[in-house]
Amino acid sequence: MNIFPAIDLYGGQAVRLYKGDYQQMTVYDPDPLNTAKKFEAAGAKYLHMVDLEGAKTGGTPNAATIKRIVKNTGLFVELGGGIRDMDVIEKYLSIGVRRVILGTAAITGGDFVQRAVEKYGDAIAVGADVRDGFISIKGWTEQSDMTLDQFMEKFQKIGVKTVICTDISRDGAMRGTNRALYADLQKKYHMDIIASGGVSTLEDIEALKAMDLYGAIIGKAYYTGAIDLKKALEVARA
Repeated sequence: MNIFPAIDLYGGQAVRLYKGDYQQMTVYDPDPLNTAKKFEAAGAKYLHMVDLEGAKTGGTPNAATIKRIVKNTGLFVELGGGIRDMDVIEKYLSIGVRRVILGTAAITGGDFVQRAVEKYGDAIAVGADVRDGFISIKGWTEQSDMTLDQFMEKFQKIGVKTVICTDISRDGAMRGTNRALYADLQKKYHMDIIASGGVSTLEDIEALKAMDLYGAIIGKAYYTGAIDLKKALEVARA
């Protein structure tokens, strides 16, 4: 299983939200490149980044910060947040981002995901941000009427290879990850599933690895010291 330590960007800084609430934001590093280099030094190969400003409003407000991280590390960077047209995909891939995650646009953008997959293949992932069984959009500020299963079935059929599934109720809450949710998805679908939200112990990582999940994102648990990244990588690779 692959471990994706996470950097959420807001105003060029590494921050974390509590359950997706922009009013409950903690700044962890004014220069996210420092954090990315720490991840790499611990042995990480992958980096999950979200532009929280982009997620809310669209656009690429943190593009310069993202470019610095890509250029100054050897990490495989996947990025989500505000990617709602082909020009933005092209911009991020051209600066070295390896995979972009389509969230809001996957719901509101008509055939956008299909066109993106046809052009960019496995560089396109989708983000399934789940609250009460339904997909949330626009930086988790709005609820769509699409269920998680409808979402998974639709994008598996289109040919999307990778899905990042976040249980919003667990995100940043340090209550453990939703193991039942990921076990169910892993059984039903044949996409590469990355678990996100509430991964807060080595036991969580062991459990997700035992499901043969493709990946798990570690966010707040790293920043608070609840998970030692080096140990988490060892467990995931064992």
